[in-house]
Amino acid sequence: MSAPPAVQIREANAHLAALHGRVAELERRLGAAERTVRGQAESLIRKDGELRAALRELGAAKDREITALQQKLLSSEETIQKLLNVIQKKDDLIVQLKHRSHLLTKICRNRPILDNLLSYMAEGEQLSTLPGTQSDPSSPVHDEFQESNCITNQISKHKDFSLSEDDLEDQELDTSQFGTTV
Repeated sequence: MSAPPAVQIREANAHLAALHGRVAELERRLGAAERTVRGQAESLIRKDGELRAALRELGAAKDREITALQQKLLSSEETIQKLLNVIQKKDDLIVQLKHRSHLLTKICRNRPILDNLLSYMAEGEQLSTLPGTQSDPSSPVHDEFQESNCITNQISKHKDFSLSEDDLEDQELDTSQFGTTV
């Protein structure tokens, strides 16, 4: 076999040099691309780690918020229950006060009768003996009067049975309401 001509060798060498330059350029680009991809991958890994940490923190913050809201809910439910108890007590008090109001209304309607009764009691207290007779403290009638159900000393000392002048004037007019018993 014969050796290739020198021109072919030179062309082949030039082609090999160009190919070698091209391979070097591609290796350089490939290295740059690898560094870029590695940088991007590391950046993505860092970002992924940061994202995971942020998600964990967000999850923990949501858990804390849920716990706080649950505590507020429990506190609100306790407050509602306390208020319902207070409302029930107030309702019970209202019912009791309405009943008392009705009783006071009935008492006020019967006041003239009570005033007459009190006036008669006061008049009875003022009469220590029958008209025209003198009371003997040692007499059996006086002792029986003191032992009876009418406790005159306690009534006369009690100031609640006082009557106004108007009540005393009206007592004469209202005697027909009671009638007489013989």
